[in-house]
Amino acid sequence: MSLSTKEKRQIRLVFLGAAGVGKTSLINRFLQDTFDPKHRRTVEELHSTEYEATCGTQVRIEILDTSGSYEFPAMRKLNMKSGDAFALVYTMDDPDSFEMVKHLREEILEAKGDKSPPIVVVANKKDLGGDIKVSWEEALSTVELEWNHRLLETSAKDNLNVTEVFTEVFREVNLPSRLSPALRRRRETIPNGVKYKPPMNKTNSCSIC
Repeated sequence: MSLSTKEKRQIRLVFLGAAGVGKTSLINRFLQDTFDPKHRRTVEELHSTEYEATCGTQVRIEILDTSGSYEFPAMRKLNMKSGDAFALVYTMDDPDSFEMVKHLREEILEAKGDKSPPIVVVANKKDLGGDIKVSWEEALSTVELEWNHRLLETSAKDNLNVTEVFTEVFREVNLPSRLSPALRRRRETIPNGVKYKPPMNKTNSCSIC
């Protein structure tokens, strides 16, 4: 599926993965350049920011941080249907989290009815070093050769390849891939359950070219 800024003015990126793999940490590192080593359970949180593309089109980017417990399958299915692109996150010290990525990808394909939705697979916690238990060769073979998706090693703790994850996703949906550093300071967060979305202040827009 390919989208351009002229065709759609709102893009939703959905982060999915097992609990504790670092979805929230990756998002917070990207948006705020912060890292909290303590794991806090996420129910659902929506981050939103607005850009001005080179063509002059205003593009709203929404980043949906989902729960890893998946106690609400109906909500998960809805998030998959409403998402335009997906980041599937696993942690390199937990083989079960990689198996979860496989299941989530199948669910996305079923929900979207599309054999090639924009998906980036993220192997997080590269900083673990010797504790890594998921073979990079196995993951690479599955993700890039079998699925034809991009696989990136990251560390939210060390800020390794975090921006590259978002750049790759934006490229997948045909958004310009050069991002303003101001992005990290300009965001709007909408916790789960809050129905009112305050209007975006135009001073919060930034250009990408």
